Amino acid sequence: MPRGKKIIITLTEEEQKTLSMWAAAGKTEQRYAQRAKVILFSAEGCPLSEVVAGSGLSRQNCTRWRMRFLKDRIDGLRDLPRKGRPSVIPPGVKTRVTMLACTKPPDGSNQWTRQSLANAMGLGKTTVHRILSEGNIKPHKVEYWCGRSPDPEFEEKQAAILGLYLNPPENALVLCVDEKSQLQALDRTQPELPLRPGNPKRLTATYKRNGTTCLLAALSVHDGKVTGRCVDKNNHVTFLNFLKHLYRSNPKKHLHIIMDNLSLHKHKEVMDWAAKRRRLAIHFTPTYASWLSQVEIWFNIFSKDVIRGGVWKSKKQMIDQIMHYIRHYTENRAHPFAWTYTGKPLAA
Repeated sequence: MPRGKKIIITLTEEEQKTLSMWAAAGKTEQRYAQRAKVILFSAEGCPLSEVVAGSGLSRQNCTRWRMRFLKDRIDGLRDLPRKGRPSVIPPGVKTRVTMLACTKPPDGSNQWTRQSLANAMGLGKTTVHRILSEGNIKPHKVEYWCGRSPDPEFEEKQAAILGLYLNPPENALVLCVDEKSQLQALDRTQPELPLRPGNPKRLTATYKRNGTTCLLAALSVHDGKVTGRCVDKNNHVTFLNFLKHLYRSNPKKHLHIIMDNLSLHKHKEVMDWAAKRRRLAIHFTPTYASWLSQVEIWFNIFSKDVIRGGVWKSKKQMIDQIMHYIRHYTENRAHPFAWTYTGKPLAA
C-alpha cells in the first residue's frame, strides 16, 4: 500500500458494539483488545501515530490489522490457523483414553476431568481434549430422565390428572399445590459487583444467613395465576390453613387440587377436612411422578427469576420480594402452560 494513503474505516452498529466490548472487557485476551483499539481509533479518523500510541502496537502491525479488517471485517482480526502438519494421535491411544473416560476414577471422584485423564494417561491436556471432542464424550455432563413409577395405580391417577388439564368439568378450578421449603435469605459480606459488558454480576462467596422461609403456592392450571403464602415452618397445620384459604377464596368454584405424596399432604386432619367439603376433590400424583403437577414448572421459573443470585438483608425483605414477584407474575405474565413436545410418545 502506498505510504501516506489514508485508510477510511466505517463501522456498522454491531461491529462498533463488538469491538468496544473487546477493547473494554478486562477478561478479553490482550491481543484482541489491542486489535480492536486499532480499528476503533481508525474509525474515529485518528492518524496512524495516534493509533500506534493508543493501541500499543507498532506501525507495521497497526497497518496490517487495518488492512485485514477492511478485507474480512471482524473475522480478519482473529488468528489464522497455524501452519504445519497436524499432530497425529495413534488409534490405540484414542481407544485407551475413551475407555478410561467411560469408567469411574479410582480416587473416589464421580467423573474424570481432562486434567486427571491426562495425568493418568501421561498425555497433554490438549491431546485429551481433542480425543474426547472427536468421540463426543463428555465426562462432566450428566443427564436425567424420569424413571418408571412403581405405583400400581399409575395409569388411573395420571389419566385423571391429564383429564383435568385437557377437559376440566364445568365450573371447576384446577389447582396444582406444593411447597418450596428452606428458602434462605442470604446476604453477602461484600457489596455485589453489578453486571457490565464482558463480566456477569459477581457476588462474594462468603455470606450471612438471615433466616429461612417456606413458600406455599397454588397454580391455577387454566389461566396460570399463582396464589402464594410464606410460612416460617411448613407442617400439616400451616398447609391445612393454606387449603382453607384457597377454598374460601373461590366460593363459587368446585376445586380440584393436585398434590404430590408428601406425608403432610396426606395427614389425617387434612384428609378429614377435605372429605367434608362438597366443593373439593384432591388428586394425588402417582408415586415418583410429582412432575405431573404443573406447579413444578412454575417453581423452576420462580427459582431462576428470584432465588438464584438473590441478596437479602433480612428474611422480611426476601418475603416481600417473593410476594411482589407473585403479584406481578399473576397480573402481567400469567398464562396456561402449553404442551410443546412434537416427537413420538416415549415407550412405556
